[in-house]
Amino acid sequence: MRVLGIETSCDETGLAVYDSERGLLSHALHSQVALHAEYGGVVPELASRDHVRKLLPLIRKVLEESGGGAADIDAVAYTAGPGLVGALLVGAGFARSLAMSWGVPAVAVHHMEGHLLAPMLEPERPEFPFIALLVSGGHTQLVRVDGVGRYRLLGQSVDDAVGEAFDKTAKLMGLGYPGGPELSRLAQSGQLDRFTFPRPMTDRPGLDFSFSGLKTFARNTLADHIGDAQAQADIAAAFQEAVVQTLVIKCRRALKQTGLKRLVVAGGVGANQRLREVLGEAMVALGGKVYFPRPAFCTDNGAMIAYAGWCRLQEGEQESGLSFNVRPRWDLGQPFHQP
Repeated sequence: MRVLGIETSCDETGLAVYDSERGLLSHALHSQVALHAEYGGVVPELASRDHVRKLLPLIRKVLEESGGGAADIDAVAYTAGPGLVGALLVGAGFARSLAMSWGVPAVAVHHMEGHLLAPMLEPERPEFPFIALLVSGGHTQLVRVDGVGRYRLLGQSVDDAVGEAFDKTAKLMGLGYPGGPELSRLAQSGQLDRFTFPRPMTDRPGLDFSFSGLKTFARNTLADHIGDAQAQADIAAAFQEAVVQTLVIKCRRALKQTGLKRLVVAGGVGANQRLREVLGEAMVALGGKVYFPRPAFCTDNGAMIAYAGWCRLQEGEQESGLSFNVRPRWDLGQPFHQP
């Protein structure tokens, strides 16, 4: 089976073709970073319009690079949520129109399920069950994964998601957009031992997170060192280390509570090199293994949607007809169509 995947949940237009026998055949991504940079954040209306402009050129590209054409596509998978409603509607409308005109089924995919399953596109794939740490601009969650569609939420952020905390702190520091990667780059030239930031919610039981306090701590520390360029780099390093160590502590706790030895890390923050390094060391010490998607598949992409769509099609899920909808808010594990 050959599945076309379409991702338009926010500010990246992703297309891909996945073949159940040959694997990922092609993928293409258009980032809107330059479009939104002057505003310091995503402008939903501009994001939606740019998806409209980019979808057709990208679909032609991935079909050509897959070595086939429209006649070879057996299904169309698309991100139905969560995300920006306008951006989701663009992708959903496009996907459902293609599916109807080609006479193939369509399947709605949860954006975070796509991230969660992205490591399955790598040569070394995790076996079920495992713990998934989902870290992105909108989500920070620990999930027990017993199979496709068999998810149990163990913990999540009670305020800012980790990616959001990175971006907000970077903005306080006057760094460029997107802020998270800029802060991480600055942290590479910082000293880890100059400032000590708290590890929030690690001194109490449970697997929930909180990162808004770290942003406040960073703001107060910056105010005490105005004009000190090295201090800014040191603060970036201390902030990043506090986030990374907090995530590691919670992952260890989740693995201990469940008795599992496999950890999947996915989402945009999963590309953070310091997080990969520290979690890798922690899992070796625990006698376990951590799985990451390649950095290109940590950010939003069509490949993860194509694969997740194929998995859902194997479970008998599909859509047809003219009507469609999206879900800007959608809990992982909750069915798309409510009874």
